[in-house]
Amino acid sequence: MTEENEKNVENSSSAKTVKFEELFPQITLFDISIDTGLQDNEGNILPRPYTKSQMRKWLKKVKWENHKAEKRAREKKRAKERRRKAQAANIDIGPSRKALKKMKEKHKKHGGIIIDLSFGHLMIEKDRFKVIKQILRCYSINRRSEQPLHFHITSFGEKSRNDMSRHNGYENWDIAFHEQPYLEVFPKEKLVYLTSESENIIESFDDDTYYIIGGLVDHNQYKFLKLCSRYLKD
Repeated sequence: MTEENEKNVENSSSAKTVKFEELFPQITLFDISIDTGLQDNEGNILPRPYTKSQMRKWLKKVKWENHKAEKRAREKKRAKERRRKAQAANIDIGPSRKALKKMKEKHKKHGGIIIDLSFGHLMIEKDRFKVIKQILRCYSINRRSEQPLHFHITSFGEKSRNDMSRHNGYENWDIAFHEQPYLEVFPKEKLVYLTSESENIIESFDDDTYYIIGGLVDHNQYKFLKLCSRYLKD
């Protein structure tokens, strides 16, 4: 057993805080075909760092990450092939990214949409990922609109950043990410919080107003008006 492995075993036996990834460096999020037995690279038996349940959850996450990476690669390959065939057949495949960006800058108004991510602590991981998925859909629709709006995300903290990091290159999207809450970023008189529980009905939209949408998937566990009432009353 190497000196490093001896230290790992000693630490895990005393404090029992050794990370699974440190004991098994040969297992990565993109390689799950390797035997997951409790042995190091030299065949030495190592103490179990986590419970069986924790290990099953970790391996499930590994498989999911592998599947996601493979799916993304297949989608990119299919998209590239579609573009090649369309160009060969002289078929219009729509505006390029550069053309879309120019069109957006030409038509953008001063107001826009704000996604409020201050409710992350009320959701489990699966529901937070659903929120991210909905944001991606909104972003995709907005960037291809003839009159796109400014797109902002507020309360974009560490947890939100980790959730969003599953989508490579999100930093380059045409979205303004703010760590601060919306009241610290925009003038209060320019804000309107959209919620189905409000008695006020919007008949038209103001180009100079920022409309806030709560980033919350709650399955009716919380009343949205109650959650944001502290802001609406101010």
